[in-house]
Amino acid sequence: MRWDNLQLLPERPDNALITKGAVVRTIDTPEFRGVTFYEIHARSIVNRVPGAGRVPFEWTLNPYRGCTHACLYCFARNTHTYLDLDAGHDFDTKIIVKTNAAELLRRELAAQRWQGDPIAMGTNVDPYQRCEGRYRLMPGIIRALTEFANPFSVLTKGTLILRDLDLLTEAAGRTRVSTAMSIGTTHPAAWRATEPGTPSPRARLGAVATLNEAGIPCSVLMAPILPYLTDSPAQLRATVKEIAEAGATGVTPLLLHLRTGAREWWLDWLAREHPRLVPRYRELYGRGAYAPKAYQRRITAQVAELAREHGIGERAVRPAARPSRAPEAEQLGLFH
Repeated sequence: MRWDNLQLLPERPDNALITKGAVVRTIDTPEFRGVTFYEIHARSIVNRVPGAGRVPFEWTLNPYRGCTHACLYCFARNTHTYLDLDAGHDFDTKIIVKTNAAELLRRELAAQRWQGDPIAMGTNVDPYQRCEGRYRLMPGIIRALTEFANPFSVLTKGTLILRDLDLLTEAAGRTRVSTAMSIGTTHPAAWRATEPGTPSPRARLGAVATLNEAGIPCSVLMAPILPYLTDSPAQLRATVKEIAEAGATGVTPLLLHLRTGAREWWLDWLAREHPRLVPRYRELYGRGAYAPKAYQRRITAQVAELAREHGIGERAVRPAARPSRAPEAEQLGLFH
């Protein structure tokens, strides 16, 4: 990937919320043509989840906003409207980069009020989307979490996570670390059509295997399962089989949900590519963001049965090697 064509642009009036004080860059390479990066200094980096009882984590960290994975269904799309950007094309092509993420995280972890709670990453947009290859925010973040022995998890579609395998291994020797790879289907056509900016499912499964072999627990979030596109018994079986062969520690199915922003973007695409399915989707999602509970239970039960059949979770993960105690680690109180 070449970044020698970076252009520094003057502040522009297209969006005062993100251009004020931001460094605005474009990259003239095929991978990032048409994408604009807004480099900002964030005021905070660890966020408390409102109504955290609905999800298995209370604190999150997101070094980016917007995502070049460009997944059509991404539930985070509507968060771009908070910046007066649109939830469709802008979400895919106008990326906010919190360049001071690691520095800010160290400050927040050192604060007396911080209690060392687990921090989840990848719950909004992917920290290992393609531009992380240039900005390299995650190594600093992982080092900060390691220094403070703060437990964390990473959910991603990005095989770039393997770049940081040594850092993750070191962290796992000092605190609780878990990872999960999001793979909704292994069907090539469905993947290419709905997740155009992501690594292939096969590449992601390879990352699952590598992480587990290194002693970093990695499960699979089988999400989203797309009604009438990737939910047939044959497709579910094929996907679960490959997840099992990759040695995933577990598999959690999640049906497509269509919140505001993602809903409009998804249905527009569906009308263009699969117009016959539009009435079915309006029936399934006519009352809200989620498919009927009976449908969800049926698909979840099928995946659970397939997971048992293929023995997912039965193979133990070798613990990551615990690093030797360096003098600086002793001084920081990283080992207890």
